[in-house]
Amino acid sequence: MAKQIFYKHFAHHATFFFFICSLLVLASIMKTTTATSSRHQARDEAAGDFKCIEQERQALLHFKSYIRQDSKGYLSTWTQHEKRVEEATSECCEWSGVTCNNQTGHVTTLDLFEGFLEGKISPSLVNLTYLTHLDLSWNHFHGPIPMFIGSMTQLRHLGLKGNYFNGTIPMFNGSMTHLRYLDLSENELTGNIPMFIGSITQLRYLSLSFNYFNGTIPMELGNLTKLQELYLYSLSNCTIENLDWLSHLSHLESLNMNEISLAKANNWVNVIQSLKKLSDLSFSGCDLSHVMNLYSYSSFNSSSTSSSNIVYLQLTNNNLNSSMYHWLFPLTSNKLEFLYLDDNKLDGIPKYLGNLCSLANLYISRNIMLVKFSDLMVNLSSGCTSVALEFLYVSYNQLTGSLSDNIQKFVSLQYLDLSNNQLNESLCENVWRLPKLEMLDVSSNFLRSFIPKYVGETKISTLYLSNNSFDGTPSNIHMSDHSSIQEIDISSCNLGPHFPNWILKLKNLTHLNIANNRISYTFSIQFWNMWFSQLIDIDLSSNNFSGSIPNVSSGLEWLDLSHNKFYGQISFLCQITDGSLNFLDLSNNSFIGAIPYCLWYFNELEVLNLGHNNFSGRLPISIGYLISLEVLKLDNNKFSGELPLSLQNCTRLTFLEMGANKFSGYVPIWIGEQLSQLYALSLTSNNFFGTIPSQLCQLVNLQILDLSMNRLNGTIPSCLNNITSLFHDGFSSYHYQSGSRSNYVDRVLIYWQGSVHKELEAPIIGQNEGGGEGVDELDRLFLIGGACGFVTGFWIVCCGLHVNWHGRNEFFCFLDNLKDWVYIKVTLFIARRQRATYL
Repeated sequence: MAKQIFYKHFAHHATFFFFICSLLVLASIMKTTTATSSRHQARDEAAGDFKCIEQERQALLHFKSYIRQDSKGYLSTWTQHEKRVEEATSECCEWSGVTCNNQTGHVTTLDLFEGFLEGKISPSLVNLTYLTHLDLSWNHFHGPIPMFIGSMTQLRHLGLKGNYFNGTIPMFNGSMTHLRYLDLSENELTGNIPMFIGSITQLRYLSLSFNYFNGTIPMELGNLTKLQELYLYSLSNCTIENLDWLSHLSHLESLNMNEISLAKANNWVNVIQSLKKLSDLSFSGCDLSHVMNLYSYSSFNSSSTSSSNIVYLQLTNNNLNSSMYHWLFPLTSNKLEFLYLDDNKLDGIPKYLGNLCSLANLYISRNIMLVKFSDLMVNLSSGCTSVALEFLYVSYNQLTGSLSDNIQKFVSLQYLDLSNNQLNESLCENVWRLPKLEMLDVSSNFLRSFIPKYVGETKISTLYLSNNSFDGTPSNIHMSDHSSIQEIDISSCNLGPHFPNWILKLKNLTHLNIANNRISYTFSIQFWNMWFSQLIDIDLSSNNFSGSIPNVSSGLEWLDLSHNKFYGQISFLCQITDGSLNFLDLSNNSFIGAIPYCLWYFNELEVLNLGHNNFSGRLPISIGYLISLEVLKLDNNKFSGELPLSLQNCTRLTFLEMGANKFSGYVPIWIGEQLSQLYALSLTSNNFFGTIPSQLCQLVNLQILDLSMNRLNGTIPSCLNNITSLFHDGFSSYHYQSGSRSNYVDRVLIYWQGSVHKELEAPIIGQNEGGGEGVDELDRLFLIGGACGFVTGFWIVCCGLHVNWHGRNEFFCFLDNLKDWVYIKVTLFIARRQRATYL
């Protein structure tokens, strides 16, 4: 009986025990399932399977409604769909530029960098209360900095640069509590920099650069004690009275105040020294010459060590002389890698710069260093700098002597620029043996010998030797077929009359400039096929080369064969199929035939000069494909017919020279309507007839207009008086810049009485420096031209009339044209005087 009771109780308790165990197992399973579900949910959210807040979605749509123009279609994905709210709220997190929190769904990032948006900023952005990153950079905002920014006390990123917003940025009354990054640069903001910027105490990054602020930089910026990067550059209308507030920014790592006057901040060196974490410092164009003598560093010792942590230091364009080196020392240390001292008045460098073991980049161009280059290198090689230095730029100084042998100590040197100095001996052999040297520029010096037999073994890929005093081509050059030289410029080096055959061994050469060397050579077809077909940049101008051109590289980018004796047709242009050609000058040769129709390949072409040849025929319609064209010169050829209508597609044209051809028809009205950027227009000495179209008055940038020696009739449009640029004192310059060429100054030819009277190159004829006394440049040109033309023309006409009856007939036609020309000049002269009197 007892045993039965025992088993009964045991069975009861066992059942209860198993029931409890079952509950525990079930709970464990449910817990595991729940955890797994949570992990899956988190994974889904991380993958973007979440919904944005409807209020924030509407705020973004409202923001878009304030955008007047979206030229890049940046906001094209921001659409309003007819869907249920629960479906629509998930869309805004997938819109371009929008990022949401993967757990809460709140918008945290609005990044419209370089959106080229135009319009106003909607105040609805205040509803994005969880925003941590707001970037509207590279836009065009106007007006003062709005007050609402001061309430975004913890926003991590706000960028408003580079769009086309107009009006003022609205005041927001909401609260964005995560602001840490504020960037208002690259805009058109005006007024003073407001003091409330200093209340955004959580900022880590602040940039107000490239705006139109004025007044004093507020000292309240010193309240931004967590700031790590501060950019206030290109605020040229702003000044700083005192830099003491800067010393409170103990976490500052990068500081740029380029072009802000620090003339009154006489303790700036001490302040900078107090910023122990500062690694990047830029004070370019800050008037430091006014305060550099107010600081004295009593413990200065060239052999001591600075505690500075600065890695990047830029002090260019401050009129500094060498007395600045005593306060520069505490800002330099073995951590310094970049030192920029360009555009100052330094006459040397101290020896302590040779002890900077990390200095890899030294820029001291455009100073007044009248010292021997060897002495400069001695100071730089006094310590470990010679081992670290990779980039050395000392151009536009007055260095003399030669490249000394101690240059071999600079084993890490990669780029060496000594151009525009007074080096007057030869390049030592050790230059060519530097193991890492890639670029050598010794152009515009007085070097007499340039290439020893070792040049073929150099590691140099870019070699600039132009404008030196080399006498002929060296005969003892050993040039390896495996030379690494890819780009060489030996223009204006007096290499002629023989062609430098050693160049042919440069199998890796892609860029060649041997212009202006008095070289006489006739190119054969085999020559072009063997070698020139590999080049993509060729300048053979101003020599005595001759022959036809059968072949060029399909990837040609630059071709200048001007002022030579080349002949034949130019069908070789159709081999350039990569569309990369941007400069073509074949002027002053003997080319014949028509322009080929394959111009549609050249939508990158910016300069086309075919002047002074024997081209003929009509201009092809395909000329309208040259949509990037800025300069078109076809003068002194035999082109005929009307100007093709497709030329109006070349809306970037600034220089159009079509004179001395056989063009006919009316002067196109579309020149004035479509080519609004024209700086110079010459249609002289053609067969144009009819009246001068009044549409030319729309060319507001026009400074040179020549329609003489045609068959035009009627009256001169009075509206030409409204083109004020035609009445400027002198002519402004036209510069073309592209690729490796620093500039291209196009010479303007003004024709008078059917022939070239004077060749003007703009800076040569500048503004009148007489302070208003005497005649101005336009009057002087008129008087000089009249005197020269009268003397020359008188004798030519008299002799011609005496022996040629046909010439006598032409003479009277000439008088009629001259009458029209004088009328134009007198009318413009009187209008200009009347305008001056009125003003």
